[in-house]
Amino acid sequence: MIPDMQLPMSENASPWIKRFFPLITAGGSVLDLACGQGRHSLLLARNGYRVEALDRDADALADIVAKEPGIVTRLTDLESGPWPYHGRTFDGIVVTNYLFRPLLPMLLGTLDVNGVLIYETFMVGNERFGKPSNPAFLLRPGELLEVVKRRLTVVAFEQGQVETPRQAVVQRLCATRRGDSLLPG
Repeated sequence: MIPDMQLPMSENASPWIKRFFPLITAGGSVLDLACGQGRHSLLLARNGYRVEALDRDADALADIVAKEPGIVTRLTDLESGPWPYHGRTFDGIVVTNYLFRPLLPMLLGTLDVNGVLIYETFMVGNERFGKPSNPAFLLRPGELLEVVKRRLTVVAFEQGQVETPRQAVVQRLCATRRGDSLLPG
C-alpha cells in the first residue's frame, strides 16, 4: 500500500457490518442511522441495496452523494427533532458508534418483518480508552440484548474490549424481526 493512501470506504467498514449485511434482503432498503462519513452507506449501496443515510452533518451527506449519487440522504438532528420515520419500515438498519436511548424503541418499530438490525457502539469500560466516556453514550452490559428481547431474534451478540481499529469497549448485535418471533409485551 502506498503510504497515506486512503482506503476505499468499504475497506474502512466495520467487520461486524461486513459480516452481517448479507442477511438483509438482497436489494432491500437500508437505513444507515447517524451515518457520519458514510462508510457503511457506501458499502451497502455498492452491494445493491437502496440506502437512506441519515446524519446531522450536511457536508458529510453531500460528500456521500458525491461518491454514490444513488444514496438518499436525510439531514436530521435525531436528538432534538421528531423521529422522521413514523409509518415507514426498512429491510435493514445499521447503527455504528451512536447511542441515543430514546430512539431505540422507534428503531425496532421501523424494522420491517424479516428485517435485520445491525448495531455496534461503545459500552461501559470504554472510558479507559478515551471518548466517548460519558455514561449517557455508553451501553450497559447486555443492554442491547435487553432492548431487543421479545421483539427480535438475536443472530449474534458480542461485548467487550477490542483492539482494532483502536482499543475500545464495544457491544455488537445482529438481530432479525421474524414474523413468528413477535411476542406480546
